[in-house]
Amino acid sequence: MVKIISDSTCDLSEELVKRYDITILPLHILLGDEEYLDGVNITPQEIFDWSDEHKTTPKTSAPSAEQAVELLKPYVEKGQEVICFAIASGMSSSMNVMRLAAEELNAENLVTVIDSANLSTGIGLLVIEAAEMAQQGKSAAEITARIEELKPLVRASFVVDTLTYLYRGGRCSGLAALAGGALKLHPRIGVEDGKMGPGKKYRGNMEKVVLSYVKDMEEAMKNARPERVFITHAGSAPEIVDKVRAYLNDLHVFYEILETRAGGVVSSHCGPGTLGVLFIAKE
Repeated sequence: MVKIISDSTCDLSEELVKRYDITILPLHILLGDEEYLDGVNITPQEIFDWSDEHKTTPKTSAPSAEQAVELLKPYVEKGQEVICFAIASGMSSSMNVMRLAAEELNAENLVTVIDSANLSTGIGLLVIEAAEMAQQGKSAAEITARIEELKPLVRASFVVDTLTYLYRGGRCSGLAALAGGALKLHPRIGVEDGKMGPGKKYRGNMEKVVLSYVKDMEEAMKNARPERVFITHAGSAPEIVDKVRAYLNDLHVFYEILETRAGGVVSSHCGPGTLGVLFIAKE
């Protein structure tokens, strides 16, 4: 059976990782001089606390080549086909690290590295599709071809509660962050062709904002593939998540509504309270 590996930015829960037998390669998070492994020895809340205390955004970096080689080696030695998923290549060198590891192991014939052109559970949606195909006995070539067809159909977006983290990370001007805070503006950030871009700006408290954001996607979701939809958030209030779940339930579109917590890398750049609804459109 083909082995499915993803870097940690896929933001899949421990339960989903176990269910689909997915192996995770963690990215690195740097808090000043201290270095941590995403999802291993640092929590998003610890990242937020450090960021607020130091008034800066943590740095994040790709896995090391040594990590990737160590992870891939047992599968390569068994002659097992492997598919590795990475965050969009324009956002991190994670994909390149995986490819270099395959080269070092002389395993380019066994290891396929996929640029997800996405982030968070925009990657996770593709990873689960690949894992299901692997469980069905599909080959790496068959899985890869199908994933490439699905990549443009992934709909990944989120709304942020605060512009502070985007400002600290250089993705938002100080003036925009100041104005956004004063006016209670919450931009929608979408992912397209592997890049993040701003969309509609919502105004008001986060509960109102999130429900407006979800309602704006209703027609798109009615034309979504029904297998699953993700609610992925960076510590949103439980009552907000519950209302989003209830709204999605009432659409009677999705067989499975999955809630996941955004991991350290995504949380570092988007900040607490960020919430996204992610799904795959029908072909």
